[in-house]
Amino acid sequence: MTDDDLLPKENAKPYDLDIYSIEELEDRIIRLKEEIIRCEGKIVSKKASLDAANALFGKK
Repeated sequence: MTDDDLLPKENAKPYDLDIYSIEELEDRIIRLKEEIIRCEGKIVSKKASLDAANALFGKK
């Protein structure tokens, strides 16, 4: 499974979760939580870069 498999396509119908077993659903939740953490880390990193650039170039 790739990262793209975790992301819903724009205007896509929700996944049919009825086809998954309990174990598959738990695994999916773990992977989605990991992706959220990865995204949150990237947001922190990008904000730090933006803050540094703004401090250097005088933007507020």
